[in-house]
Amino acid sequence: MYLFKKGLVIIFGSIFIALGINMFLVPYEILDGGVIGIGLILNYLWGFKTGATIIFFSIPIFVIAWFKYREYFYNSLHGMIISSFFIDLLKPFSTIVVFDSVPSAIVGGSMVGIGIGFMLRYRTSTGGTDLIAQFISAKTGVNVGINIFVIDSLVLVVGGLLLSMDSFLLSIMTILSVAMTTSLIARKTMSKPISKESVVH
Repeated sequence: MYLFKKGLVIIFGSIFIALGINMFLVPYEILDGGVIGIGLILNYLWGFKTGATIIFFSIPIFVIAWFKYREYFYNSLHGMIISSFFIDLLKPFSTIVVFDSVPSAIVGGSMVGIGIGFMLRYRTSTGGTDLIAQFISAKTGVNVGINIFVIDSLVLVVGGLLLSMDSFLLSIMTILSVAMTTSLIARKTMSKPISKESVVH
């Protein structure tokens, strides 16, 4: 039953993330942080498929996870693949403009945060640069949260330089919305330890 619920949550969270990105971020070339942000930058500049790009850039991260953080590998691989699939599948929704740019940045970020938050409650995620942050923390002792902030900031700065100042400022709003919504939704993360049956291989 737990695995069934976890599967539904991954699909539910992935759809929220995909709709948040395609309906609210893409129309105004707004970025998210991490690997998703890299995928969006390449999509805006050269038309690469965002989901496929996320999978491509996640490969070395998951190779590291296989050797260094095996539990992370098992609990994030499915979320990364399924969310990337839905991001590309729901790409046609990017032609729908619902709000102006500022509300779009906030609503889109909130939807991404809802998707990530619910996935975290079932000990899964979309993977991404948080593993790199953990790896850097293990080597340097620097707080993981600081590392994630620095990595996301670098993605936004590069995106802002390559795209526009508007994209940069709107993306800051999105990142803050993602962070606040994720924290709110994931606050009651399940405390039950992961059993062998709970880990999806």
